[in-house]
Amino acid sequence: MKALIFAAGLGTRLRPLTDDRPKAMVEIAGRPMLQHVIERVAAAGFDDITINIHHYGQLIIDFLERNNNFGLNVHISDERGQLLDTGGGILKARQWLDGDEPFLVHNTDIISSLDLKAFYDYHIQHDALATILVKERKTQRYLLFDNNDRMCGWTNKATGEFKPDAEKLQGLDLKELAFGGLHIISPNIFPLLERYRRQQGEKFSIIPFYINECKHHLIHGYHPEGDYLWLDIGKPETLAQAQELLLANPSNSR
Repeated sequence: MKALIFAAGLGTRLRPLTDDRPKAMVEIAGRPMLQHVIERVAAAGFDDITINIHHYGQLIIDFLERNNNFGLNVHISDERGQLLDTGGGILKARQWLDGDEPFLVHNTDIISSLDLKAFYDYHIQHDALATILVKERKTQRYLLFDNNDRMCGWTNKATGEFKPDAEKLQGLDLKELAFGGLHIISPNIFPLLERYRRQQGEKFSIIPFYINECKHHLIHGYHPEGDYLWLDIGKPETLAQAQELLLANPSNSR
């Protein structure tokens, strides 16, 4: 199975830790956050891994070489020339992700105990263009889903803005859920991403693409029952929280 790990972020919220290294190489419980994610996706059966790089990207390449790519088939999607954001990053890695099977996309600054294989199987069962992990957590911007967990749009609670169709969305009873930084994507997304790139340019985010396409294609929200660990460790306070949790129970990251 294939996976893309986003490791190209600048990590500005974690400065000064990221002044001399990529965010993905910031350590938690003695191991870089990238290693935590690699080990989790590998344990779930993903053995063909693409990792994108930008800020201090050579440090990631050297780290992977020292660890013999953790026994996996690893590809480097090199964005050192231009950071392409999430949508552009997925499209740039197309040569390794395209084919006849879905692929996982995992932010390197998300630590979770989510059952990734169950997430993958759910996507296949629903035959969606993309299935995105969503959570009930407080934020200003929410994705909107109907009772069948189909994505219908997006809203900004601070501004009252709705997309893509404000008049229609305001009249519906929709669930407001926050994006959890993980997706399973079908490779038939690539022609749509190519078309979107021609409109938007090389650098673009995947979430506006989803908002644009949810009227025409099935984008499913994955909101599993039961508790599981989930932390966005891109901020100093949550990085410290993850450090404490993983030192107390290392199995949470695997």
